Amino acid sequence: MARANYVFTSESVSEGHPDKVADRISDTVVDAFIEADPEARVACETMVTTNRIILAGEVRAGRPGGSKAENKAFTKEVIASLQPKVREAVKDIGYAQKGFHWQKAKYACYLHGQSAHIAQGVDSNAKKDEGAGDQGIMFGYACSETPEMMPATLQYSHNILKRLAEARHSGERPELEPDAKSQVTLRYENGKPGEVVAIVVSHQHTKKLGGQSYSTKRMRDLLEPYIRSVFPDGLITRKTQFLVNPTGKFEIGGPDGDSGLTGRKIIVDTYGGASPHGGGAFSGKDPTKVDRSAAYACRYLAKNVVAAGLAQRCTIQISYAIGVATPTSFYVDLHGADTIDPAKLEKVLPELIGGATPRAIRTHLKLNRPIYARTAAYGHFGRQPDNEGGFTWERDDLVAELKRLA
Repeated sequence: MARANYVFTSESVSEGHPDKVADRISDTVVDAFIEADPEARVACETMVTTNRIILAGEVRAGRPGGSKAENKAFTKEVIASLQPKVREAVKDIGYAQKGFHWQKAKYACYLHGQSAHIAQGVDSNAKKDEGAGDQGIMFGYACSETPEMMPATLQYSHNILKRLAEARHSGERPELEPDAKSQVTLRYENGKPGEVVAIVVSHQHTKKLGGQSYSTKRMRDLLEPYIRSVFPDGLITRKTQFLVNPTGKFEIGGPDGDSGLTGRKIIVDTYGGASPHGGGAFSGKDPTKVDRSAAYACRYLAKNVVAAGLAQRCTIQISYAIGVATPTSFYVDLHGADTIDPAKLEKVLPELIGGATPRAIRTHLKLNRPIYARTAAYGHFGRQPDNEGGFTWERDDLVAELKRLA
């Protein structure tokens, strides 16, 4: 039986964290290719360091009816168009620093054509459905701890940094620079958040704070109202420990302070450690890669299970073999709920999304659209579906159907 009383922690990182800068650039590349060709294939890795941006990976794009030579030329055209889009993404994050500047950083692109041996396993034809882009396991999770149906420790960690980013972007807090991390520790009582034990925030800043020299106290005084604003009344107590920039000054940050790589924040991107993780990153991958699309599908199904009242928590695992369309396994854990047999859901849930084949997932969630740069920071889950088609996996449109199964 799961413990009812315990202490748990999750962390988040801001859009200006070096790894998140890399994720944003890689997803900007994904969006550029899918905008040019909705069936494009992208596996882009980015590295950022002091005034340098490096792209590498495999890509493929084409026009309907295009010959092999024409599609190769078209792919090169898309690659050639990337640099201004990449720089604009860095500018949007807010980097115009001496050590990392959106306009002055050196740019190198080593993207090349997709392996023909991978393509033959993934592409569909008249005799077989599109296969999975790789083997592997993916997980989805949802819980009733927050309105977003996310682990509270992670959701509050995200919310702290989103609130501070809003203050920075609006000009309300010009002292704040883009790089930041947060961490929230909660005490759970009877399985529900009872109180905040500790809050840790490290935030990059300018040399002076409001015209005065830096001090840790001034930094805490500046940040604490924003931090407190994201928590429900009563959750922060007199015993809550606040740790703001515990090492002292944090002027040198972002890719100038530490190199960043795509895909290094997979726990931040998902469930903050409250759920298992299959190990595959999301950013930089087109939706034929089941590391991304199947994880989105599992979150979608788990969220609908919880929204339908079938469980307080739901974990789903799915697995694939490269080049094979049908999942090799599908597992549901309701964490002790007795409202419905999990084995029944294991049969029904994949059917609700066309058998959970890669093509069916992409079709059901409408993933062949340039919607990915917006996912690169503050989590891929617990977000609101937007008017441009982003975060479709956060819809709860299966609730009515699932309620009928109970």
